[in-house]
Amino acid sequence: MTYCVGLHLNRGLVFMSDTRTNAGVDNFSITKKMFSWEVPGERAITIMTAGNLATTQALISILEERSKILTERTPTILELPTMFEIARFVGATLKQVIQGGDEVGQSATSAFKASVIVGGQIKGGMPTLFLVYPEGNFIEVTEDAPFFQIGETKYGKPILVRAYDPDMSFEDAIKLLMVSFDSTIKANLSVGLPLDLQLYDVDSFALDAQPRVTTDDPYFQSISTSWGDALRNALMHLPSYERK
Repeated sequence: MTYCVGLHLNRGLVFMSDTRTNAGVDNFSITKKMFSWEVPGERAITIMTAGNLATTQALISILEERSKILTERTPTILELPTMFEIARFVGATLKQVIQGGDEVGQSATSAFKASVIVGGQIKGGMPTLFLVYPEGNFIEVTEDAPFFQIGETKYGKPILVRAYDPDMSFEDAIKLLMVSFDSTIKANLSVGLPLDLQLYDVDSFALDAQPRVTTDDPYFQSISTSWGDALRNALMHLPSYERK
């Protein structure tokens, strides 16, 4: 399992993913699930993956291979004109990988399923996010649905729903995501540190190096402890339930 979140803010986009993968309770490992491509001054694209590891690695390998030699690989995410076209291309590629090239292939409900968050900006358009399903279809972020989650979503979603604000700063967004991830990590062993983080400023068309939040990161540990203490203190001050 995994947990990935993409937030759409007025300031730009925020991506966070865990790195844990497992094949049983005694076989855990670390695997990167966030990948980025950019043409400085023209486009910046980030993709996060969840699901069958062989499927997601094959998807990323195809996207990487096509982006290396543009004259020999078409289409490619480095030349498609809009984020919508990129989401459609990623969806078609994901569907092809799941089907394995066979006319019948595997169904999207099989063990080979995967889902993807695609986000970024291409010059001439606005920053946006897409959630791509195993079947290859996708939806775009809206004001009513301003973030996407994939993987183990249920433990971290209530925190995002309650505290998300499109005007929040990157700093506050990082805090919000860390609380969401901390809640998920504590509730599910298949999600774990390190965490990968990517920030994108609107109209920058450039991506900074992805920082990695490790198990001994003092800021994450502070967030984890602080929000837990705050919740316990809040519960102590709530009205008591009285039986009648």
